[in-house]
Amino acid sequence: MNRDQFFGDARSDLAGPLHGVRVIEATTAWAGPMVGCLLGDLGGDVVRIDLPGTDGGTTWPPYIPGTESLLAHETVNRNKRSAYVDLRRPEGREVFLNLVRSADIVVENFKPGTLASWGVGYDDCRAVKPDIVYVSVSGWGQYGPWSDRAGYDPAALAAGGWMSLNGEPDGQPLKGPTYVADDLAGLHAALAALAALRHRDQTGEGQHVDVALLDSLLFQSNGFLTAGATGLPLTRWGSQVGVSVPTNTYACKDGFVFVAMVLDSHWRKMADLMGRPELADAPGFATNVERVNNREAVNAAVAGFCRSGTIAEILEQLIGAGLAAAKVNSYEEAASEPHVQARDMLQEMVLADGSTAPITGPAAKFSRTPTRVRRAAPKAGADTDEVLAEVGLDEAERARLRELGAV
Repeated sequence: MNRDQFFGDARSDLAGPLHGVRVIEATTAWAGPMVGCLLGDLGGDVVRIDLPGTDGGTTWPPYIPGTESLLAHETVNRNKRSAYVDLRRPEGREVFLNLVRSADIVVENFKPGTLASWGVGYDDCRAVKPDIVYVSVSGWGQYGPWSDRAGYDPAALAAGGWMSLNGEPDGQPLKGPTYVADDLAGLHAALAALAALRHRDQTGEGQHVDVALLDSLLFQSNGFLTAGATGLPLTRWGSQVGVSVPTNTYACKDGFVFVAMVLDSHWRKMADLMGRPELADAPGFATNVERVNNREAVNAAVAGFCRSGTIAEILEQLIGAGLAAAKVNSYEEAASEPHVQARDMLQEMVLADGSTAPITGPAAKFSRTPTRVRRAAPKAGADTDEVLAEVGLDEAERARLRELGAV
């Protein structure tokens, strides 16, 4: 299938499958903004609430080269508008609740109890919008012995066991290179918000959705929590896996490739490529079970084959034989891959400072309601007047609220 065939029946009059859904986002750091990012990418109207006088909640470096725009902010706050509202002030609280009246979903990721102490918690919001879907993201959840702790991504990786298995077998535990717990919590929260919307549409009932970084990470740990609970030992494998061999990173003359092999039929092809067809049926090699128990010898054979050529030469043979293999790219190399570009994973955008930059595009593709990066991340507070006017606050009232420091 080519691109034109996939999008042959696409509509151009909608922002995406969530066109018409309104989201009010009061968040900081990464996990909470990721929820709004996903809902905005899907076509939702996401209004980000920022504290007056600040630059927003995702303000760490680096800057995108040649711009005055922060990489993190542009990545996670695209497809949103921003309004300045001080939730800590009574007048700001009333503005926020006025916005909630117009919304379908509220997303927040402050420490549990914080927004309730400001008068904009779930009970406050459902008092003005009974069917609101109120999504709370936190490190440890809204209840439980750890719920009042501060929580960030690496702490969840450590507490959940993930870090204990990351790294080389003889090395120390390592955190992830990306915010994996934050991202997983954002994904679960966005999915849960949509499920709650479905329930609301069927019953008229809103609800409070509680998503913890720890829970999201444990859910996505391939059953390892059950393994831990039942005493099943777990091993740190580095680039290998415990259940199939050869699955590993191998050096070529000019870099590295990753080869993943599960099927015995694939191993027979690999044996032919290596010029060692006898290994297809040899004891210790013929089946995956045998190869797992003969890991060192199997890896040595594949490593010798990969060392014999360049990445391009080795991949041509492996991929040509229908085997799963890829070059180990840097992100710079991945960005230049024609396949990545063909999938619209980089979309050129005009940023708020007037510069242009390629912004990471949405992952899911919709044939009928295509999604895209529709607008770059806003400067904090850039859309305050527009957003407040939409909920009936006229120019005089907005001026009064500004004098009070509420917006």
